[in-house]
Amino acid sequence: MRNKSGITLQFIPYAELAYLTSYQRVKKLIDLAVQDRVLLIQGRLAPEEETDLIRETMRHIRESKKSKFKGIELATFTPQVKNLSLMQSLRENFAKSLLGERDVLTVIGPATLVKEIKKDPAKIQLLLRK
Repeated sequence: MRNKSGITLQFIPYAELAYLTSYQRVKKLIDLAVQDRVLLIQGRLAPEEETDLIRETMRHIRESKKSKFKGIELATFTPQVKNLSLMQSLRENFAKSLLGERDVLTVIGPATLVKEIKKDPAKIQLLLRK
């Protein structure tokens, strides 16, 4: 539901999705997007999950004729760390292999609210519809 006083941004920490199955993850994200929430997710979905998310979104649109839900916009932002020494680079790669890519931010929003998501190495812009 669109909040009359503004847009709802919901942060989803890595731990909230980490132990769900792929199906549960995709279902949860679609259920939240249908509620007109822009989701800021710590981490990234697997490529198969992104595909499933798009497939399930299209299925939801086809089956929910009365719904105002028109789909999703999705973007993943990975900050670029430059000028690392060899030791720092090894440490970064080791941490990513143990913990996953938690420094990645995934943004998912309903297409009825989100006009475009622009990203470059230093920032991400969320352009909303009026």
